[in-house]
Amino acid sequence: MEAQMSKLMESVSTFFKSAEYIPWSQPDMVSGCEREVAEAEKGSSDELKSECIMRLSWALVHSKRPEDVQRGIAMLDASLGGINSPVQLREKIYLLAVGYYRSGNYSRSRQLVERCLEIAPDWRQALTLQKSIEDKIKKDGVIGIGIAATAAALVMGGVAAALSRKK
Repeated sequence: MEAQMSKLMESVSTFFKSAEYIPWSQPDMVSGCEREVAEAEKGSSDELKSECIMRLSWALVHSKRPEDVQRGIAMLDASLGGINSPVQLREKIYLLAVGYYRSGNYSRSRQLVERCLEIAPDWRQALTLQKSIEDKIKKDGVIGIGIAATAAALVMGGVAAALSRKK
């Protein structure tokens, strides 16, 4: 009996653990990238500016701070127009998908990952993000069903208790 309970508890804890493989950035990384962008704005080549902005976008969407993530999403959205390189488009769309994932907008994140996979079907990072999104959606659905079932059971219990008191 104890072994069965142990297995049950292990499976429940595994379910609630995050199987996320997306790295986090630290606040000092964000501030360092901001300094790079500021320096690049002082007369560097457009290519260097673009690289610095891309690093800052990466750091922002991988941040634990929601305001950084939102800032990264806005930067990436603004920079999507006029991209000629499929590789650069793929990278920006992927980072945008990470940003939406971090902000909890899983459906938008999934749409963007699917666009990445249209460009590069075997891209491992996008496939990993896609799996994380699907796992998160599945977990949220199961939790939602559990909450609804608990609420229904409580209502039914209240109705049963009320009926038994009237008799």
